[in-house]
Amino acid sequence: MITFRTLRKTIPLNRKKSDPDKFVFTGVYPVSTINIQLLQYNKDECLEKRDIPPEGVDGFEDKGYIHWLNIYGIDNADTIASICKRQGIHDLVIQDILDVNQRPKFQEFENYSFLTLKSIAPSDNDIVTEQISFVFGSNFLISFQEKEASFFEHVRHMLRDGKGIIRERGADYLLYALLESILDNYFKTLNRLDNEIEKYNFSDINKDLSPHLLANIESNKKFAQYIKKSIFPIKEFSLIAERGEYQWIDRRSIKYFLEIKDLCLTLMDGCDMLLWSLDSSTNLFFYIQGHRMNQVMKTLTVVATIFIPLTFIAGIYGMNFRNMPELSWQYGYLTTWVAFAFIVLGMLFYFRKKKWF
Repeated sequence: MITFRTLRKTIPLNRKKSDPDKFVFTGVYPVSTINIQLLQYNKDECLEKRDIPPEGVDGFEDKGYIHWLNIYGIDNADTIASICKRQGIHDLVIQDILDVNQRPKFQEFENYSFLTLKSIAPSDNDIVTEQISFVFGSNFLISFQEKEASFFEHVRHMLRDGKGIIRERGADYLLYALLESILDNYFKTLNRLDNEIEKYNFSDINKDLSPHLLANIESNKKFAQYIKKSIFPIKEFSLIAERGEYQWIDRRSIKYFLEIKDLCLTLMDGCDMLLWSLDSSTNLFFYIQGHRMNQVMKTLTVVATIFIPLTFIAGIYGMNFRNMPELSWQYGYLTTWVAFAFIVLGMLFYFRKKKWF
């Protein structure tokens, strides 16, 4: 069974801090060491640097290259803040990067744009959500990930091998490729969720259903709603990009963000279908439980109804009046049992004819 960790334990952010230069990481998944990678590329070549120390992160003044700086691990707030400040990133953006409770959003600044969103990192037995933030400008893109993951690896391969047109375009196309990778993980997650839902078996309405099944249905419903909520801001971002209102998105790249919008709409439709299916499963669960309860109540009612006349007769003969008829009759006891048997069989025949059980 898949485990969905959507509501993570986090540290509440205190906005009333006395030191405005003090930044707080609100997650609880610390990374042992920060991992920084830099890819610099143009149409002709791609340069790669790995395991860059935080103090070794320079600016992006070289206009002959597109710079992609990827940072794994944002739990060290002071280190992230120092890297961001050297790139001229505003303090509010730094805190938004470190606040994993931050709602997905987009902001434009004078020299760069900021986009933060939720991503999913599926594995064999678990699906964990995380926050990914992007800061991008005319010739650079900085991505911040909570922990190391491989779902951008194919983009690195395209850059190294010069596949496609990614090395011929700017940072906006790189952003499109990364967003497409994130949405691809959402598609994989929805497929896994769909396969999980198909395992629900309601074919036997007389089968006793475990309450854990209903809890699992509600958990999957909650996760589908979370996915839909996470995708919506990406769709809104692509809609604004479609109108050409972002200064760091080239008009040649607008058609790619239209593709992002279509992917978001497809995912949201998939979420709606899953939610409809889960609602149907919930209704069917309660219907089966109600049906089984009705069967039990019907059986108990039949049993009680059969014993009512028997109890009536036994009650009469238990009154012990001296002059009661049949008390001294030799066949009185046998006759009473014969009457009991006829009453029971007669009532069973009547109930069966009425199809009450």
